[in-house]
Parts: sequence; C-alpha cells; structure tokens
Amino acid sequence: MFSLPHRSPRDLPFVTDHTALLLVDMQRAWLEPQFDPHLNDPDAAYFLGRARGQVIPNQRRLLGAFRQARQNVLHTLIESLTADGRDRSLDHKLSDMHLPKGSPQAQVIAELTPLENEVVLPKTSSGVFNSTAIDYVLRNLETRHLIIAGIVTDQCVDMAVRDAADRGYLVTLVEDACATYSAERHHACLNAIKGYCWITDTATVLGRLQEMQP
Repeated sequence: MFSLPHRSPRDLPFVTDHTALLLVDMQRAWLEPQFDPHLNDPDAAYFLGRARGQVIPNQRRLLGAFRQARQNVLHTLIESLTADGRDRSLDHKLSDMHLPKGSPQAQVIAELTPLENEVVLPKTSSGVFNSTAIDYVLRNLETRHLIIAGIVTDQCVDMAVRDAADRGYLVTLVEDACATYSAERHHACLNAIKGYCWITDTATVLGRLQEMQP
C-alpha cells in the first residue's frame, strides 16, 4: 500500500513563473451519468464518490490557488479534431472512443471551467504528450515544475506523469486530486510511478505555492 509522505529527489521548491498545473480529462463524458451510463453501475460508485467528494473539490482549490498566484494552468480533454472522428488514434477507433469536436460531453465540467486565457489541449490518445503539442507549449511557457491531477490515475494521468518526467520536467502528482475505478488500482499506480514524480497531497501543494521562490 502506498503511503504519504513520499520521499523523492523531485521534492524541490516551486519557482515562480516556472510552475504549471495540468488537469487531465476532467470532462463531462466521464463524470456525468447522462453521458456515461456505466456511472450508474455499482462498480462505479467508488470512482464517482471519490471524484465528487474529494477530487473535484481539491482540484477547485488547486485551480483557485494557481490562478491567484498567476501561474499557468493547462487542461487536457479527450476530443476529436473532427465531427466524425476520422483523426482519432487507431486505439481510440478500436475502443470506439469518440467525443466529437465541440460536443457537450467533451467539455470540461462546470466546476473546473477553463478561463479564456488558460490552455486547453484536445487529444485522441491516452498520452497527452503523444497527441498534442503540450511539450512545445510547456517549453514556451518556461515550465520546470509540472503539477498533475486528474482522471483516471492509472491511465491518462499515469502516462502524463511518465512522459513529462522523460522530457525533463519535475513532476508533482497530487494524489488526493486523482481517481480511478478502485482503491487497489489507484494505489498500485502510485507505487508504479513513484520513481517518476513526487507524490503529495493538495494541502502540501497549496503550501508550496505560498512559499514559491522568485
């Protein structure tokens, strides 16, 4: 079982104007039962309960703090670049995963609606570094510390963490602002990726933001 505090050489002070928040796939398709009937299944109770009771409130706190500190915020969402989805990855085609461009289900949930000046990156793969220009964008923003939260922990969040680490970012994963479909899956993922990131909680990240170095 994974437990905090997690010791990591990536546990370093955040630096002003070189620290960014990445919220992964916090969209209506995965969080509202009218778009995903599986959320009504008993097996989804853990995921939805954690998402609504803990993850979304913690992400709202993170979002508010980053906005107040005037640090960059990025949102990823799964969304095709076309209405018919012909641009999707082969994996998404085989999985029958298609959120049409501009569709309601592809939108970020209301509680975390991006502001006009925040970066929104539509993707058609699990890994945001594979199907968007996020690396180019983060480097243009002079990002060094990348703070990651979102859903689901052991899929799209996992890939964002690993790929960001491989590209030279200091990655922080906010454990209590992520969710997957069971506690076992969540903790197994944390154990698997702890070598790629510093894993901490919302309160600690908020404190670090207030202590941020110029």
